[in-house]
Amino acid sequence: MTVIRKASLNDIGQLVKLFDAYRVFYKKDTDVTGAKKFLSERIKNNESEIFVAEIDNSLVGFVQLYPLFSSTRMKRLWLLNDLFVADSHRGRGISVLLMEKAKEFAIQTNSCGLILETAKTNDIGNSLYPRTGFALDNDHNYYSWDV
Repeated sequence: MTVIRKASLNDIGQLVKLFDAYRVFYKKDTDVTGAKKFLSERIKNNESEIFVAEIDNSLVGFVQLYPLFSSTRMKRLWLLNDLFVADSHRGRGISVLLMEKAKEFAIQTNSCGLILETAKTNDIGNSLYPRTGFALDNDHNYYSWDV
């Protein structure tokens, strides 16, 4: 049975391995030490909300949300920045469970919703998000500036 729950510092050892695999999936170099520091700081400083999928005391996936605000709606808005399920557990509906937990959390925190972005080439994500109630926004342009 899959349990979806909030991550804690006690999960760092397993969570770091998933997070590092997530970063490698996105063509970043492995950095377990940096991942541990990054995730520990997010949890300690309450700078993100991380929910994990657990099966038989092993973490197999996670979703990470960052708080934002919508000025026009005058409410909190959550950025669903990271979603990952270990290769060995894909195709079992775990990503859907993690997405549902993120949506529940958005409602519980009285936010105006969740936003996310993904690459046009992310076939899995682009199939998953509409199935979980997300609408593709064709009305706005997305811009970025990198340092």
